[in-house]
Amino acid sequence: MPRQPTIFLSHGGGPCFWMEPPRRFGPHAYDGLRSYLSGVLASLPARPRAILAVSGHWEAALPTVSTSAAPPMLFDYYGFPEHTYRLSYPAPGDPALARQVQELLGEAGIATASDAARGFDHGVFVPMLIVDPAAQIPVVMLSLQQDLDPAQHLAIGAALAPLRDDNVLIIGSGNSFHNLTTFFDGQEAESVAFDDWLTEAATAPDAAVRNDRLTHWASAPGARACHPREEHLIPLMVTAGAAGPDPGRRVFHDAIGNKRISGYAFG
Repeated sequence: MPRQPTIFLSHGGGPCFWMEPPRRFGPHAYDGLRSYLSGVLASLPARPRAILAVSGHWEAALPTVSTSAAPPMLFDYYGFPEHTYRLSYPAPGDPALARQVQELLGEAGIATASDAARGFDHGVFVPMLIVDPAAQIPVVMLSLQQDLDPAQHLAIGAALAPLRDDNVLIIGSGNSFHNLTTFFDGQEAESVAFDDWLTEAATAPDAAVRNDRLTHWASAPGARACHPREEHLIPLMVTAGAAGPDPGRRVFHDAIGNKRISGYAFG
């Protein structure tokens, strides 16, 4: 079985694929992202037996793994049209994979917790409804550690790297730009500067250089203007850590509301 890559993807804004984009964005604002997400499975070397999803919408004191065999829905967005609260993503969980995740992290000296009640938050179900609309691939969720330390999340990813050889796809779901207070201002300079820096860092041919740059992401041009709080960027650290020496490449790039958005794959 070929080794799976790891992927950091942007999951859009709320239930963006099931509602009209803001008028100033134009009617096709999310078409490019939808098209990319719909082609993720076809881009893989094999259909994964399961997906480990690290969402920017779940933080816990310790890295926490969902263990339910049938995760419910968790509608963690507010103020959207009523029909967006009737979305359903009935993919199964995978308790055996959840145990494997905890074992791998434990072997690396990383303490974990488990959660049998955790549902699919929109950082998971929104992209997965496009990636695997039949909801046939089991999905296990892994939380961020709430200190959001980039080096720690690179280490978490490194501990999980063996999953790639077990036909598990590791997805980090966040956004390369996430500042809700400026998302609608139409300005692009800071997002362009940060996106250029992030792409150079994520695609650095030397993994040690890549990981050092990502560890110090906050010193990048436009960093805090694009991420006042970094929870939507930190899933990238997990995917980069799980990449090992494999190089990164940018697999998605678009401007949504004049903000530059990118996605990356490793391996």
